[in-house]
Amino acid sequence: MDGLDEITLTGLRVFGRHGVFDFEREQGQHFVIDVVLKLRTAEAARTDDVRDTVHYGEVADAIVAIVAGEPVNLIETLAERIAVAVLADQRLASVRVTVHKPSAPIDAEFSDVSVTIERAAIDFPRSTP
Repeated sequence: MDGLDEITLTGLRVFGRHGVFDFEREQGQHFVIDVVLKLRTAEAARTDDVRDTVHYGEVADAIVAIVAGEPVNLIETLAERIAVAVLADQRLASVRVTVHKPSAPIDAEFSDVSVTIERAAIDFPRSTP
């Protein structure tokens, strides 16, 4: 056991204009984001104070700004941008980000396309909470 806990945000649905094709950027589509934040939550449990943990509402706001913001070609790039932004919080040890693109331009019947990345905090610059 690594002593780390998880905060999971699942199914955050955001309209964005990402994709390789011009029509994807023009028309846009919804992307669905899942994140798993790895951190120690014992202090927050002890104090019962949101300042002692990562505020998942603020994480959601940051993700929405990224997905609704500057277009990128690949969902891999989008996932990386989300991971870097979230890991700016020094309380996090790592993050797992999944970007779903359920309306990807594929000429076949499918349920979802997604990319999942996992990044450790030690690989990114940190800020103070």
